[in-house]
Amino acid sequence: MEEEADEDENLPPGEEQGMRDSLLGGTPEGVRAPAQTPGDSEEQVRTRVPEGGFGWVVVLAATWCSGSIFGIQNSFGILYVILQEEMGVTKEQPMDFQTAWVGSLAMGMVFFCSPVVSIFTDRLGCRKTSSGGAALAFIGLLSSSFTNSLGVRYFTYGILFGCGCSFAFQPSLVILGHYFKKRLGLVNGIVAGGSCVFTMCLPFILKTMGKSIGLAHTFRVLSALMFVQIFLSLTFKPLLHPPTDYKEKENVPGRNKGQQCLVHTQKYFNMQVFKKKTYRIWVCGIATTVLGYFVPYVHLMKFAKHRFKDNTEEWVLLVCIGATSGVGRLASGKIGDCIPGLKKVYLQVASFLLLGIVSMMLPLCQVFTSLIVVCLFLGLSDGFLISMMSPIAFELVGPMQASQAIGYVLGLMAIPMTAGPPIAGLLRDYSGSYDLAFYLAGVPPLVGALVLLCVPLIHERERRKELQLEADKEKTQDNVVNGELLPGSPVTDARV
Repeated sequence: MEEEADEDENLPPGEEQGMRDSLLGGTPEGVRAPAQTPGDSEEQVRTRVPEGGFGWVVVLAATWCSGSIFGIQNSFGILYVILQEEMGVTKEQPMDFQTAWVGSLAMGMVFFCSPVVSIFTDRLGCRKTSSGGAALAFIGLLSSSFTNSLGVRYFTYGILFGCGCSFAFQPSLVILGHYFKKRLGLVNGIVAGGSCVFTMCLPFILKTMGKSIGLAHTFRVLSALMFVQIFLSLTFKPLLHPPTDYKEKENVPGRNKGQQCLVHTQKYFNMQVFKKKTYRIWVCGIATTVLGYFVPYVHLMKFAKHRFKDNTEEWVLLVCIGATSGVGRLASGKIGDCIPGLKKVYLQVASFLLLGIVSMMLPLCQVFTSLIVVCLFLGLSDGFLISMMSPIAFELVGPMQASQAIGYVLGLMAIPMTAGPPIAGLLRDYSGSYDLAFYLAGVPPLVGALVLLCVPLIHERERRKELQLEADKEKTQDNVVNGELLPGSPVTDARV
C-alpha cells in the first residue's frame, strides 16, 4: 500500500484524477485505472490513450483555439490595409516595410516562444499554460484598441498578442496526443481546419467592421474570441507524464556553480530530440520553407488592390485560401493516418513544392479570376503543410518528447517567418512592385522540399543499421550459449 501511495505522489498535478476519470479513459467508475510510471515503455504509455470520450470535447476546444488564433493571423492582410489608411500612407511615402512588422512580429512570436512554452507545458500542464496564454492574447488585442501609434502596436499586437497566441496554441497540439493515437492525424486535421473556417469568415467581417466601427472597435471584437478561449482551455487535462522527472534533486553536493547551472539548463531545455539526425534535418527543412510562407498572407490584399484597382472584393482571396486550406487539412489528416511511419513527410514535400510554385505564379496573374485560382492552390498547400506538423513530430521522437520537439521546430521557424514579410515590404518600397518579392518568396519552399526528401531515406537507412546490429548481437549471444554447452567448457565442467 505504501508503494502505491508513493506512485500516486509522483504523478503530475491533475494527472491522478485524469487517469481515473471514466469519461477520459473509459474506466468504470470506482475502478482504479492503471497509473503511468516513469519506467513504462513508449508502447505501454500509448496503450492508455482513450481514443475518444472526453477527448472530443478537447478537440472542440483546440479547434476554437486554432481557429481564433490563426484566423486573426491569416486575416492580417485586411488589418494591414486598414492600418495604412489610418496612418494616411501615400504613394510618395510608402510604409509597407514598417506596417508589415506589426503582423510579422505577431506571427513570429507564436513560434519564437515555443521552446519556452514547452517548458511551461511540461511543468505546469497544458491547461494552465493555454489559459494563461489566451489571457495574455486577450490583453494584447484589447490594449491595441487604445492606441493609434504604430510603435506601440508593435508591442501590444506584435509582442503581447503573439506571445499569448504561442502559449495558448502549442498546448492545444500536445494535448491531442494524450487522447488519440490511431485517429491523431484526423483530429489534427479537424483542429487545423478550425483556422480555415475562421479565415473564411473573418476577412468579410473585418472588412465590414473596419468601415463601420473603425479599427479600435475591431480589435475589441477580436479580443472577445480570445476571452472565450481562456475558459475552453480548462478542458486540456493531461493524461501522460511529462518527459522529465521534476522532483529530481537539482542541487547535488560536490558540483560547482557552473555544473549546477548546466544541470538546471538541461532540466528545463530537453535537448535529447536533437540527437536524432532525422529530426535535425526535418527542422532545417521546415525553417527554410517558412521564410516565404507568410509573405502572401500579409501582402496579398495590398497587391490585389494595386493590380486590380477596379475590384473592391479582394477579401474574397482570403476566403478562397481558407476554404481550400480547410479541405487540405481535413484530407491530409485522414490520408496521414493511412500512411505508415515517416512516409507522412512526403505529404509535406508535396505541399512545399506546390507552395513555392503558386507563390511565384502570383505576379503572373493579369486578371482577378486567375488570382483566385492561384489562391485556391495556395490554400491547399497550406492545409497539407500545417496539419502534418504534429503527427510527424510524434513519429520522429515519440509521444514522451513530442512537446519539446514541437516547441523547438516552431521556435526555429520564428526568425525566418518574422523576417519574410518585412523583407518583401522593403523590396516593394524600393522597386514599387510586389513581383520580385513574390518570385523570391517561392524559392525557400522549393529548397525546403528537397531537404525534407532526405528524412525518410535517412530514417530507413538508420533503421536497417539498428536491425543489423540487433541481429549480430543475437547471433553472438547464441554462439556464447552454444559454447557453454560443449564438453570441456568451463561453465559445463563447473556445473558437473
